[in-house]
Amino acid sequence: MFVQAARIFGIVFLLIGILGFIPAATSNGLFGLFPVDTWHNVVHLVFGAWGLLAAGSRAGALVYLKGVAVVYGILAVLGLIGPTKILFDRIALHGPTVWLHAGLAVVAAYIGIGLADDPKFKA
Repeated sequence: MFVQAARIFGIVFLLIGILGFIPAATSNGLFGLFPVDTWHNVVHLVFGAWGLLAAGSRAGALVYLKGVAVVYGILAVLGLIGPTKILFDRIALHGPTVWLHAGLAVVAAYIGIGLADDPKFKA
């Protein structure tokens, strides 16, 4: 369960990171909603690679899912405080991006923290 979740998160982050470098896909932001730039794409690629590496073990997957929950939770809160940019004033945090980050944090927390002690998912 946890390994599969880390693998899915990793693949999706990698695909989004790659898609962000395709001009036709990002002319008005990714999917017309989410502003991206080179740094944003690199962050997605890093989280994608981390997810695939973490999917090698249950323990690694749990650390990864908890990391995604914390980092994306912080990003969501920063975006809720007010529109801002982070990482060398490049990565935009506002609008739909805030809710996407919040959703990712909730899902990762539910799987990586909420289900971690569930007897059905013990290794």
